[in-house]
Amino acid sequence: MPLLNTSRPFPVTFLLAGIPGLEHLHVWIGIPFCSMYMVAVVGNVTILAVVKVERSLHEPMFLFLCMLSVTDLVLSTSTLPRMLCLFWLGAHDITFDACLTQMFFIHSFTAMESGFFLAMAIDRYVAICHPLHHSTILTHVHIIIMGVIVVIRGVAFFTPHPILLKQLPYCRTRIIAHTYCEFMAVAKLACTDTRATKRYSLSMATIIGFCDAILIAVSYAFILRSVFRLPSREASFKALGTCGSHVCVILVFYSTAGFSIFTHRFGKNIPAHIHIFIANMYLLVPPFLNPIVYGVRTKKIREHVLRTLMVKVA
Repeated sequence: MPLLNTSRPFPVTFLLAGIPGLEHLHVWIGIPFCSMYMVAVVGNVTILAVVKVERSLHEPMFLFLCMLSVTDLVLSTSTLPRMLCLFWLGAHDITFDACLTQMFFIHSFTAMESGFFLAMAIDRYVAICHPLHHSTILTHVHIIIMGVIVVIRGVAFFTPHPILLKQLPYCRTRIIAHTYCEFMAVAKLACTDTRATKRYSLSMATIIGFCDAILIAVSYAFILRSVFRLPSREASFKALGTCGSHVCVILVFYSTAGFSIFTHRFGKNIPAHIHIFIANMYLLVPPFLNPIVYGVRTKKIREHVLRTLMVKVA
């Protein structure tokens, strides 16, 4: 009895199209993207270096900040260098395995980014609302456990993505209408029904994003309630300024990520270039803003960097 041929054909390479309709602006779009990437790398590496050498910064807030910085570095580095090669060198080709690998890093580390935003919100809630118990609740052991849970969650929920796409047959165009290997953009190229696969991806992204966003909102609601009860108006304004900048970064991340998610489900009439441009924003802007908001605006980190620079100049 002859063996059945169960092989599933898939292309050796895909072609990244970039931003449809804006191909003539790719070179110019690459300039601000590159600038943001450089700031993200320098800023996040600086935060990691400062926290490592300054023992007084080995506190929950800064340890979570280091986890966020590592996530930002991986997230931006998994997309930006390849994107700049597309914009400036016209390198559209990407191998199938490289595409799936990039997809895994993008989706899993985006989930980790959301998880670390939640962990930092919890830390701020405990520090402001329960300051006497902060050191006993958020011990180094508990911080490590929270970090491990965030990483495992991101890996566990999004490891199936490349595995599912690896099983699909591809007999349509090899052109991915995007600047990177996004799950939905690749799934559209399969010549079989992918509705169940797409529903799984959207469900995972929605559940993780929605649950994290709700818990962050609740944490900051309690924080604001405690801030408004402070006896000193100056202390209240200072706390509001810090919380406000944190909330702005979080809003940028969740608004752009949410727009991208719901565009796949409901935004059939939204132009492709707008969708893709905003999809790039939630991968680029948070890694760019986080070192500025959480680093430059943090007095201890700012003072250490200035001291280091002054010593080198002297």
